[in-house]
Amino acid sequence: MAEDGGQVVVSVVPGEDQPKDRFKKSQDVAFYRRQMQGPDIKHRALLDTLVLTEKGARVELQECDTQTKLLLLISSFKNDTVRISIDELQPIRARYRVQDVITAEPQCEQLRVEKQTKDSVTFTWSSGRHKISVWRFPFRLEILCEGEQLLTFNSKEKLWFEALQHPPSDSYPGSEDSPWKETFKTFVDIKANGPSSVGADVRLHGFSHLYGLPEHADSLQLKDTRDGEPYRLYNLDVFAYDLHSRLGLYGSVPLLVAHKPHRTLGVFWLNASETFVNINSSDSQDDQTPPVKRRRTQPLTDVHFLSESGVIDCMVLLGPSPQQVFRQYAQLTGFQALPPLFALGYHQCRWNYDSEADVKSVDAGFDLHHIPYDVIWLDIEHTDGKRYFTWDHVHFPDPAGLQRHLEKKKRKLVVINDPHIKADPDWPLFCEVRDGGHFVKDRGGEIYHGSCWPGKSCYLDFSNAATRAWYSKCFALQKYKGSTPSLFVWNDMNEPSVFDGPEQTMPKDAVHHGGWEHRELHNLYGFYQHMATVEGLMSRSGGSLRPFVLSRSFFAGSQRFGAVWTGDNVANWDYLKISIPMLLSLSVAGIMFCGADVGGFTQDPDPELLVRWYQTAALQPFFRGHSAKETNRREPWLFGEEVTDRIRTVIQQRYCLLPYWYTLFYQAHTSALLPIRPLWVQFPTEHTTFTVDHQYMIGGALLVSPVTDPGVQEVQLLLPGSAEVWYDVESSKAYSGGRMLSLPVTLDTVPMFQRGGSVVCRSTGSGSCTAEQQQLPLSLTVALNSQGAADGELYLDDGHSFSYRDRKSFCLRRFSLLSGRLLCRSATDDGSYHCDTTVRSVTILGVKRRPSAVTVLMSDGKETPVDFEFKQTSCQLTLNSLDLRVTVDWEIQITG
Repeated sequence: MAEDGGQVVVSVVPGEDQPKDRFKKSQDVAFYRRQMQGPDIKHRALLDTLVLTEKGARVELQECDTQTKLLLLISSFKNDTVRISIDELQPIRARYRVQDVITAEPQCEQLRVEKQTKDSVTFTWSSGRHKISVWRFPFRLEILCEGEQLLTFNSKEKLWFEALQHPPSDSYPGSEDSPWKETFKTFVDIKANGPSSVGADVRLHGFSHLYGLPEHADSLQLKDTRDGEPYRLYNLDVFAYDLHSRLGLYGSVPLLVAHKPHRTLGVFWLNASETFVNINSSDSQDDQTPPVKRRRTQPLTDVHFLSESGVIDCMVLLGPSPQQVFRQYAQLTGFQALPPLFALGYHQCRWNYDSEADVKSVDAGFDLHHIPYDVIWLDIEHTDGKRYFTWDHVHFPDPAGLQRHLEKKKRKLVVINDPHIKADPDWPLFCEVRDGGHFVKDRGGEIYHGSCWPGKSCYLDFSNAATRAWYSKCFALQKYKGSTPSLFVWNDMNEPSVFDGPEQTMPKDAVHHGGWEHRELHNLYGFYQHMATVEGLMSRSGGSLRPFVLSRSFFAGSQRFGAVWTGDNVANWDYLKISIPMLLSLSVAGIMFCGADVGGFTQDPDPELLVRWYQTAALQPFFRGHSAKETNRREPWLFGEEVTDRIRTVIQQRYCLLPYWYTLFYQAHTSALLPIRPLWVQFPTEHTTFTVDHQYMIGGALLVSPVTDPGVQEVQLLLPGSAEVWYDVESSKAYSGGRMLSLPVTLDTVPMFQRGGSVVCRSTGSGSCTAEQQQLPLSLTVALNSQGAADGELYLDDGHSFSYRDRKSFCLRRFSLLSGRLLCRSATDDGSYHCDTTVRSVTILGVKRRPSAVTVLMSDGKETPVDFEFKQTSCQLTLNSLDLRVTVDWEIQITG
């Protein structure tokens, strides 16, 4: 609590004592009821209106009862993506279309008519491998690949398109709800353009396993929704969210990924308004189906998208492999940003570290206990009365000095910056925003006011490019007093959270720049703040340094800006367990730099839970401990020596593995490869992997199965791939794949296996932070497959700048072992980077017999014998005391 000009500003956890029914169910939403309960509407494709253009085909559609006409546009992109868009043929005003998510206008293929009758027209393009058929009546659209039916659009005739209308002359009369007015609890929503919802269904042929559509606290595989609520995509501030729920949480990515052996398909529904998704899966068979027939019957999944407004803009990603779908999606919405190396280290956060002395004490505690970390964070209490871009001058009198103190140790400070601005006419920054027209308005045209941490607040209109530019300039060093180049940013509460708003967010009839209602772009609000913050940090460095910005809210494309996390979780085992499928779902939907608060944001974990949470989170992309102000302090050394030792070991192991993590993020940044990936992504033909969401792959080399239950002494895990060899990282013992394994565990055990055929690079130590770790030599672990071969990559750059992009200042090295020769070679013709990083040791797993000699051969022809150690019991060969620079070519010859 802080005194502020006579007003008392109190920070409390929102929603902690509020009823869960403050959030809507689907039946509370008028447009959902209209579409689900409304009349069956049939449409006819007017094939005689067909026009082929350089970007595809356009065909008019007609609703049979009202004769209302729509315009269907079909495009095929060069990356095997089909776009289906539908709008009113002649709207009374333009409908909202999502901007800034698609990174560039995709390059289109020229469609050609392959066949046309009075009932249908079939298009193809390029080699003719894919086809699109449009049927006249009832209208439907089919996509085929080499004769195989993949997807049917409007299969169940759910196409719904409410035309915009002029306001009624009597200005929304009466107290009852109408299509123009909707009431939820005490909140009244006036629709300026009347009901304007859209909807459509797609049938996925042969698919019964679907993934994606984050963010929900639920299983990785999407469930059939006939037994309950649809999946809701509507960004909300949900404290201590319910588990196994389809309620929308902090972010939304309307990407659905369907998978079956030999085929993966993506469906991207580009709409930023409130959206529901119903899923109806059927194997089209029952217990009475004869076995022979049952094998021949292919499963079907019907997916029904319903959105409150906008247009229908649906992109089908044709794969056919999981990796091709992820790349097709990244080519549309952007690739994962390459984070600065420090961002992959450990982050220590709390609401709140109370003073500069408190921060320095925590920082010193990590050094005292020899626990590496890179970033310490400040929550809202660091500000002057919740005024962002300011400091509490009593508790943080010298913020720049504090940052310099951390920077001497190569560590960083992150501060929170929320989208609400304290409504204080005596604060120059508030006046600057107000006078610049940068606030969201209410439906009457006045500045919208809502309640948040500062009390009465106004909300920046980040949908306006001019507002984003103004906000970005606020991060300039000369503008943001007390900031330095080592200060980074955390965007919170940006769904946006409004404590006294409907569902604790902004009213849908608030008005943004251009006259657009908030309902049109609600799910983009946090995306745009994230964008503006990143642009601010980019501008601060003149475009030379990589920014780091964490955002709670997100949308498709947010991966271009940085990291997200799963919000206000709870310190119990169920939340630890659900973090794995939540992060896998985010990764499948392109948001790859993601994590969950270690230990749970609210409530207090017991020591066992805390240790298991650190073990789990250290194997996830974004690694941050965070806790609420009412919880006990939770620094790693406060739970006794045994707990401290275990947490220290886990964090040190994370730092040792950073060369591998950093390489994975380079691959994500350039190729859309997932740093953490569901087993089915790595083993796409194995049915046993399709529903697994408690274990996963880190890259293509490491399989992990974190322990997420208390008191566990043995775990059951799947080792996929009947032809695979898996090596227990702790014992080096080899196991064949294609089996379930019972593995004894202790509180020190984190089940991790290296896949045969892979090479993993580690640092030989952890240092105190990533800057120190970066200077350490490397060790290679080479795990042989059944053919005695292995390969892997290592990416190196300066870890903080854009020189890798602008000057090609990087190196990508490949280590490959075949026929007893381990080669270090460049993996690309691009890039050049000078560094002194060396390989100190090599461990080779799966060596059957002791070699007679091991020799290093340098590129200049020089040969050097190498001392080695061979363990027959574990089939492990270790080469020590090496001094091989990774940026030059060399090979190790293993003889006999």
